[in-house]
Amino acid sequence: MTDESTPVEQSAVPEPSFVAYQPPVVPPAPRRRGGFALLLAGIFGGIIGAAVVVAAFVFVLGYPATRTTTQTAVTTPAPVETAVETSVVDRDANFAEQVASKLTPSVVNIAIEQTGIDRFTGKTVTQVVGNGSGVIIRADGYILTNNHVVEGADALIVTVGVEDLPAKIVGADPSTDLAVIKVDKSGLPAAQLGSSAGLRVGEPVVAIGSPFGLEKTVTSGIISALGRSSIAQSGSGITAYTSLIQTDASINPGNSGGALADADGKLIGINTLIQSTSGQSAGIGFAIPVDFAKSIADEIISTGRASHPFMGVGTVTIDESVASQYGLPVSKGVLVQSIATGSPAEKAGIRQGDIIEKIAGKDIASVEDVFTTIRSQKVGQTVPVEIVRGTEHTTLQVTLGSDTARR
Repeated sequence: MTDESTPVEQSAVPEPSFVAYQPPVVPPAPRRRGGFALLLAGIFGGIIGAAVVVAAFVFVLGYPATRTTTQTAVTTPAPVETAVETSVVDRDANFAEQVASKLTPSVVNIAIEQTGIDRFTGKTVTQVVGNGSGVIIRADGYILTNNHVVEGADALIVTVGVEDLPAKIVGADPSTDLAVIKVDKSGLPAAQLGSSAGLRVGEPVVAIGSPFGLEKTVTSGIISALGRSSIAQSGSGITAYTSLIQTDASINPGNSGGALADADGKLIGINTLIQSTSGQSAGIGFAIPVDFAKSIADEIISTGRASHPFMGVGTVTIDESVASQYGLPVSKGVLVQSIATGSPAEKAGIRQGDIIEKIAGKDIASVEDVFTTIRSQKVGQTVPVEIVRGTEHTTLQVTLGSDTARR
């Protein structure tokens, strides 16, 4: 049983399944700025054979610091602060070189520090346990990255140019895997933001970040596909990756939170996931669209948190077994098994035992569809929900609430 706000346990999903990596335990090692650690992230338990790795280079120095996430694939669009830069890259020239020159100063390395007990001396020590990337979105020190990059960190060190600066977490949103951090410095080179709304498959793109700690690494490729989505389950709860940009630009652990740019050097996405059977780049990477990331970042900067639409139903995917068990008149859709008290669903008249076939005009075939479809709407938006009740088909209007009221 599940709803758009609870962990998904159903299988049978329309897209490939994704599994994040878990780092191996290794002996202590000193930090080497500008160098790299010869450590590989280990993959565990693929759901449908393939694996998607959360592209943060997290390794263990003497004590565990892991993030375990299983993900199942399924889609959402949406609006991080525009900079004053207006230069345009000459697409007839070496576009990757020009994009790198324009955007690289806006992409930072984020070193994750944790405090623990040295297993040999028994003393409390603080060590760098991993790294990720981030993008400067405001000149006054605000940096956009992934939640999984900063989650569990006791301290963050951001490298801007050749300067290491301490950073604080402004706010993080595990349900979208986005976070905003801030350094106490002004006059930073903020990235110029593009839009993910008009992107087309085949467009050239550039990825910039710190794979394996190799700062300011630049790779290029094209947009391979649009609208990929995935639901992830971790210790932080459920994460909805919606309307992801797929690219063949090389993305590896450590690229998380870094930039995906168009041929004009504008930020169009935040690199987040890769699909791989080895844990390394296989030419299938995914970025969160900048329009959506911007909306989340703006809300975090303004309020310290992000809100998401909420309907309030607990459902189970209908298959032949479920249909037979409950004597249902249909063999697809989702069965409503519970309704949150006072929720938008209850107010709209949805009842236990109803079968949801469509939400906002989208066919609903699984609990994952419920989650991603609701997430693609806005708080306060009224959406039609087509249900089967007994032998009757009817449409109810549900005005979505905010999940912040439930936290």
